[in-house]
Amino acid sequence: MRSCSRTACVAPAVATLTYVYADSTAVLGPLSLTPEPGIYDLCLRHAERTSPPNGWELIRIPLNGAAPAPVPEASDDLMALADAVRAIGLRHDDPPPRVPDPAVPAVVLGPEHGRGGHLRLVPTGE
Repeated sequence: MRSCSRTACVAPAVATLTYVYADSTAVLGPLSLTPEPGIYDLCLRHAERTSPPNGWELIRIPLNGAAPAPVPEASDDLMALADAVRAIGLRHDDPPPRVPDPAVPAVVLGPEHGRGGHLRLVPTGE
């Protein structure tokens, strides 16, 4: 019987933790058949509390053969909020911004025409 690899823990090991450095992934699964260098045998308590290093992914393989329950991540709420804001911003019920038509003469400020001399027509060059 192998014991937990954690310091000062003498509980029997039930899981094995392996690191895949190339993929920044930690894999936690059932106890391996033989002890290997570079892997960690963990008791049930430490296996449940294990978290990967920052920026790494942890893959949990069920210890009892049952499918693991999904664990909600803190970023799920943030991503749901971002998706909702993005959906509102992409709505198509707002009218598109108006683009000036080059065939229509532009109206600009000027003293020549209009009420009080503040508007005038600019010729289009025809």
